[in-house]
Amino acid sequence: MKMKLILSTAVLFFVGGHLVEAQKTKRDTIPQDTKIDEIVVVAYGSQKRETMVGSNTEVKSKQFADRPITSIGQALDGASAGVKVSTGTGQPGSSPSIQIRGIGSYGISTSPLYVVDGTIYTGSLAAINPNDIASFNILKDAASTSLYGSAAANGVVLITTKSGKKGGKDAFNFSMSTGAVGRSIPEYDRVNVYQYYPLIWEAIRNGRITSVPGTSVADANAYATAQLISGVLKTNVFNVPNDQLVVNGILNPDAKLKYTDLDWQKPLMSTGFRQNYELNYSGGSNTTTYFSSVGYTNETGYLIKSDFERFTARLKVDSQVKSWLKLGTSISGVSSNGNNSVDGADNNSAYINPYRWTRTMGPIYSPYAHDPNTFATLYDNEGNIVYDAGSNRGADAAAGRNVIQETLLNKDLSKNYYIISRAYAEIKVDPYLTLSTNAGYDIRNNRRSTYGNKIIGDAAPGGSAEKYSFTEQTFTWNQLLNYKRKFGDHNFEFLLGHENYKYTYEYLYGYKKGQIVDDNDELVNFVTPASLTSRTDNYRKEGVFSRLNYDYKSKYLLSGSIRWDGSSRFAKDVRWDSFWSLGLGWRLKGEEFLSNSNLISELKLRGSYGEVGNDGTNSYYMYKSTYTLGYNNAQEPGILFGFLADPKITWEANKQTDVGVDFGFLNNRITGSVEYYNRVTEDLIFPVPLPVSSGVPDNTISRNVGTMYNRGFEFSVNADVVKTQNFTWSINANASTLKNQITQLSDGITEIINGTKKISVGHSIYDYWLRQWYGVDPADGSPLFLVADAYANTTATDIRTVNGTQVTTNFNKAKYDYSGTAIPDLFGSFGTSITYKQWSLSAMFTYQLGGKTYDSNYAALMSSYSQGGALSTDILDRWTTPGQITDVPALNSTTYTSSNAASSRWLVSSDFITFRQATLSYSLNPETLSQLGVSGLRIIVSGENLWSKTARKGLEPAQAFNGTASNRYTPARVVTIGFNVSF
Repeated sequence: MKMKLILSTAVLFFVGGHLVEAQKTKRDTIPQDTKIDEIVVVAYGSQKRETMVGSNTEVKSKQFADRPITSIGQALDGASAGVKVSTGTGQPGSSPSIQIRGIGSYGISTSPLYVVDGTIYTGSLAAINPNDIASFNILKDAASTSLYGSAAANGVVLITTKSGKKGGKDAFNFSMSTGAVGRSIPEYDRVNVYQYYPLIWEAIRNGRITSVPGTSVADANAYATAQLISGVLKTNVFNVPNDQLVVNGILNPDAKLKYTDLDWQKPLMSTGFRQNYELNYSGGSNTTTYFSSVGYTNETGYLIKSDFERFTARLKVDSQVKSWLKLGTSISGVSSNGNNSVDGADNNSAYINPYRWTRTMGPIYSPYAHDPNTFATLYDNEGNIVYDAGSNRGADAAAGRNVIQETLLNKDLSKNYYIISRAYAEIKVDPYLTLSTNAGYDIRNNRRSTYGNKIIGDAAPGGSAEKYSFTEQTFTWNQLLNYKRKFGDHNFEFLLGHENYKYTYEYLYGYKKGQIVDDNDELVNFVTPASLTSRTDNYRKEGVFSRLNYDYKSKYLLSGSIRWDGSSRFAKDVRWDSFWSLGLGWRLKGEEFLSNSNLISELKLRGSYGEVGNDGTNSYYMYKSTYTLGYNNAQEPGILFGFLADPKITWEANKQTDVGVDFGFLNNRITGSVEYYNRVTEDLIFPVPLPVSSGVPDNTISRNVGTMYNRGFEFSVNADVVKTQNFTWSINANASTLKNQITQLSDGITEIINGTKKISVGHSIYDYWLRQWYGVDPADGSPLFLVADAYANTTATDIRTVNGTQVTTNFNKAKYDYSGTAIPDLFGSFGTSITYKQWSLSAMFTYQLGGKTYDSNYAALMSSYSQGGALSTDILDRWTTPGQITDVPALNSTTYTSSNAASSRWLVSSDFITFRQATLSYSLNPETLSQLGVSGLRIIVSGENLWSKTARKGLEPAQAFNGTASNRYTPARVVTIGFNVSF
């Protein structure tokens, strides 16, 4: 029987003897005796789904086409079991971080490989217009990823862009949407100005009693009243004298505010705006297809001076030039620019971090200057408001700085230019043998300019300017030989290929200080060169690979692949290695005992084992010891030892086992899969500690010293609950488990402590290692920790026994121990889709159960002695009376360092559920539209990050895989309305 291959926008089908455009053809037009086999994109080709033995999740464009997303990475959230997403920031244009089936490494990249139209893509996901994407496939096990060899350890995402359609009418589509951008994660609840002064007074009073034994309560009260303003907070915003503001712990009832502009968030955060316009034209003859598009996206964030603007243009042409020759090419041009907000993760405690200082600024300070007599807000001669420089603020309130003024005056601008190009040729040598070649060339030029103002902040009083520029170029070229043959009921497919990959990175940076004239931040307008540097990095890879697929009657399945890769990151004698996989499958539905079953419409058992690699280190020269230039002394050159290398360092090897069951019931009204995987990463690259006397930078050397596993179960199910002519209702859900553990450390290493984590055998790399918080002593409100063994049974005054347990009030004597993990017990998503006549509604929720977050943001609001910093409303539950049971220690200016110390006290449940996205659309009647020459018109309302429920208001448990929190730009809620019209 003659087989024809048909390419649809999101999926391929083989149809026996009939040409079918699956997305367009009505069900009743398909002959009942025709079998339709779904074809799925796989590594370097495509394959019938029923004969696949690998783990491959396909997401079609219709599942994300109407969503207001800027990056395709956002569509990965909740798309598949086993895919965990660390949500992107609220910065417009940002992309999330992705992990597939656990934590692939400790010290090097854990991100998946992205492949666009057959060649590797290393650029920003925000450079790819989501509306140009037909589908993406998530490859999760060795059977599906091993052909990518040393780049495949963390999974692969195959992105297929849209093409034209053969033999149909030309199609013209225009869509637009506009909407609002707001904050999706609410702020922590904090005490107000009226509650604040008495709380700080209380801490001073209690501290005086503790630090000066014998002090009477009356004397301590008087001391606190005297010190509250002049000694600690520096500012009194009420109209009563400082020594009458708080008396005996009570705010003066006659006190009235001098001014009320005490909100630091309102001037910086408001509602942003998003608009998007898309225009595409496609069509084709019997031999040539074409697709072209242009797009424009403009999004301003809810934080001022954060925005993203992108222009995209794309052209793709495929042509069957001869019966034996097919050619195709595509090219995309992208220009994006925007104002960058401060990166909160990298600048967590910096004075320029607007998220930190609008959160932690005490409620008694105004960002603006006021007349000392009338208390009116001050303006300069040009009518501009005058900001308060912070000379009268406490130690915890950024004295001498003003984050609002600095945010408005400083600049951080980026411009990006991309060319993404692909070309291919297919030569049909005979009916069974095809030769093809694919080439991809991408180039990205980034220009970034920053300006530090000369009025206030780090660059004052001279001002500063920085210019960054880098160019990334990647070139991938592969040559493929594919032999496909059928002998009776035996089907064979053999692939042989070779691939080269080249990456070049060129960087230039300049920094000058001493601004000459205003309103000019070019380097020529600054006097003193502070830094001028450049560098070029080169990275090369080469691979030879092969794959053999075999099936008998699509029942018994076999797939094997192997790839030899060489990487320039490693020395010549360890540069090459082999990566392989073997997969088996048994499609029970093809057996006679199930072939006529009306209940079971699909049932397949599959399993695979293979080895892939990871060379994603943070250096392109891991085997070379390097020196750092630029440490000159005036005219004398200076060179420093920069990096000590192990010349034997090599790939991290990832050995993967996968066992799965794919099922379908009731004519595939219910479909799904259950999988178990086990990933063992060997030769983990760790920074091995060295003695300080060795003189090595950072006192470490990177070596292959560890072994780790990730294992878990994955469940996914889709069901068409109701399916009638006018009404359909479908539901879907996926769930995943993950267990991660270090099983071996060598080279004399027993543990590695890094922040809140300790790496050791038998534990996860995300297990917390913290002081053990015990609670609060009901007798006196002291903070209590479990005592370390070295101090147990001693007679020190800071060691005591509470409820039969030895504890300490001194955090320096606290016991350290493992305290749970950041890894959840279960995570995934669920959703629904409903259509009624011309209405359509879809929604998705993501969730996580188990795991803990170390909430340092909350800890900063729970100080037992805040000297001008904000306080959580939970501080109102602090200990005040002997015998009181509470988990908040007494406010005390003497013991607060122990109360505030990093410990298991700050761990909180990471459970969450998020209303991730919803889309409602209405399609106008096609018969009515046809009279106007319009083939389709839909009105669409869509939203992202609509609602979430967490263990604590303000908590963002999905911001980091390792469970830590930072003062970052929290994700945005986006709600848009728009339309799509087709001609």
